[in-house]
Amino acid sequence: MPFIDFTAIVKEAWQAYDNTREIGHITDISAKVSTNHVYRVTFKDRSFIIAKLSYYGKYEHFVEDHSIINSLSNNLPAPFENFLARSLMKGNELFVYRFQNIILDAWVVFYRPIKIKNRLPRRLDEEQIMKLGEQVALFHKACDNIRNTLPTSSKTLKVDIDHLLHALETEEGKYEHRMHEDEIKKQSALFLENCEKINADAFHKIPVFVDWNIGNFSVSPSFRLYSRWDYDWFRMDSRMLDFYFLSRVVSDIGDRTVFSYYIGPLMEKRFLLFLTAYHEVYPLEEKEILFLKEAYRFFILNYVIKDGRYFFHEIFASKLQKEAYDIYLPSIEKDFNADIILKALNF
Repeated sequence: MPFIDFTAIVKEAWQAYDNTREIGHITDISAKVSTNHVYRVTFKDRSFIIAKLSYYGKYEHFVEDHSIINSLSNNLPAPFENFLARSLMKGNELFVYRFQNIILDAWVVFYRPIKIKNRLPRRLDEEQIMKLGEQVALFHKACDNIRNTLPTSSKTLKVDIDHLLHALETEEGKYEHRMHEDEIKKQSALFLENCEKINADAFHKIPVFVDWNIGNFSVSPSFRLYSRWDYDWFRMDSRMLDFYFLSRVVSDIGDRTVFSYYIGPLMEKRFLLFLTAYHEVYPLEEKEILFLKEAYRFFILNYVIKDGRYFFHEIFASKLQKEAYDIYLPSIEKDFNADIILKALNF
């Protein structure tokens, strides 16, 4: 992509939102991993807001997701009533600015600043793992309790897999996925077949954020969930989609700057400890444990293979997609054993 002055787009977006408050300066605070851009917009009076600019995915999905998240942030009961960063409204509607030219279709949303407490340590001890399991269970339970009050979502797992399969029939898709078309079709068929077997469509659809790496949320000194601010992979679906990243958070190896998406953390004793603590607060069902393998398969197919080159910066996308074909997908049937988890949870 040629050079684009993204800060100029953010300024343009703010002018459309409220041209009476003058911007002093804009600071890029992006994580530099994805194609999304995050900015701290500081005004002349030294107050500030956060701006997120994205051109990943579809504009309609971006608006839909943030509309659901805003309703969620308003409807969540204590102690999660201030857990999520809220987007700015204009009048009675969520404000989303759309910038379009012949090169770029990008969207800007503004967030109110959110208080941040403690980041998780890079490696958790067993007590911290159990506390985190309890907290995530309480959060999922709260989300489930209000799921029927939220706007509907058009995104489903099957729709995303269908989009991937459709991409294989396009000229661009044939070029990007050359040499791997058969493997993608095989893995997609396995996913759809196994989801049908366990009737995954019947699972409650709750708000899930998928990406729970430790840079996306904070906890209180007593290890309670305190704040969350990253919504890149938000969707309404089974709570099990959250568990792969949570397994990485509690993994024995801990947080790493060079990341990969190996299936191994799902089989670690530390993750079983996390699940045991979670299960005591908000019990899991046997079918959900069986679906955990498919949730991982979906993550690789959708976020690494289908969207990887659009979401991750090129150096990360190339590495992760190569590993997907060489390591991640072949490891699913070989390394995942639901019986180990079911036994640990006394099913």
